[in-house]
Amino acid sequence: MARRLSLPLPLIALAIASFGIGTTEFVIMGLLPDVARDLGVDIPAAGLLVTGYALGVTFGAPVLAISTARLERRTALLLLIGIFILGNLLCAIAPDYALLMAARVVTAFCHGAFFGLGAVVAAQVVAPEKRAQAIAIMFSGLTLANVLGVPFGTALGQALGWRATFWAVVAIGVVAAAGLWAWLPRGLRIGSAGFLGELRSLGRTQVLLAMAISVLASASLFSVFTYIVPMLQDVTGIAPGRVTIVLLLLGVGLTIGNLIGGRLGDWRLMPAVIGLFAAVMAVLGTFTIGVHAVVPAVICVILWGAVAFALVSPLQMRVVNEARGAPNLASTLNQGAFNLGNAIGAWAGGVAITHGLPYAQIPWIGVGLAAAGMGLAAVSHRLDRMPLLPEDPARAI
Repeated sequence: MARRLSLPLPLIALAIASFGIGTTEFVIMGLLPDVARDLGVDIPAAGLLVTGYALGVTFGAPVLAISTARLERRTALLLLIGIFILGNLLCAIAPDYALLMAARVVTAFCHGAFFGLGAVVAAQVVAPEKRAQAIAIMFSGLTLANVLGVPFGTALGQALGWRATFWAVVAIGVVAAAGLWAWLPRGLRIGSAGFLGELRSLGRTQVLLAMAISVLASASLFSVFTYIVPMLQDVTGIAPGRVTIVLLLLGVGLTIGNLIGGRLGDWRLMPAVIGLFAAVMAVLGTFTIGVHAVVPAVICVILWGAVAFALVSPLQMRVVNEARGAPNLASTLNQGAFNLGNAIGAWAGGVAITHGLPYAQIPWIGVGLAAAGMGLAAVSHRLDRMPLLPEDPARAI
């Protein structure tokens, strides 16, 4: 049996890796003009590098999860971080647009699989009562990527060329790989259920509900986040240069909320999820009024980021719990669920704007999606309290 660690060194290694993965995912948006100019393509074509990455996450994660299912978990994570390093290395040296696109897709393949497997490992190397907090520590790398990695990566790329940013991410990947090699315990085995058990776990009602809740949580977030810049500029009246500061504060809110969510998830997981959805609805409802003035708008943005991202680690923990004995594929697919929610939220907000909904009223879409998520969470919690059927496996870890 793997030894329980008193120091969170494995979690630090996982957080460093998630910082690098988050940076390479989002920093490309700030470098699009430089990439387009250097490779001789237009901005829309360069924008497809974002789409290609998202599709790579969605479709690549299950492939890699299945391919690494029989590997010892430490070995699998080292393989995935190796793919990440290789993908970013190819991005840094790509001579043309086609190879850069291929490199982005290769990099994306490890994204969902790493976060999915990493969440399982994070929960495994700590005491049972700290599992959600462990997942939150791993995901803190992703939130810090938005606060630090993306702005600094963008500045580096604008100063030294966009390739310099990818070289920097390669260096982050090497540091993460060294940490994983040194600090992850050996002998972290997969569950005994095997691949067929992984597939069977996906059909369980509570696993499907957990993934559906993840989709709605992410859709609620991105229905507003996608359009937050025009909201702050056109409705609140914040100058473009100062919107960046507000987005930095949003990143701080995301980071704080992520850590709070881990503690709440370890306290009472599903009641915490239901309460956080209610908090999201309250903050977004208030935002429709506060968006018209700078101070209340900024306060709402910070609070909204905190309560919205506080849902991430409890929901990931929920999937790990409900897919007991074979959590790898389910945990990885939940990352796809979050990405699906991203797309649905952005689409819903765009459709509403196209049909004339004012920017100030966009948060109501997030409220509606959060209400749907809270409803499913209440149903799932209710099922927890019902007696187990004889043929059902126990739900708790």
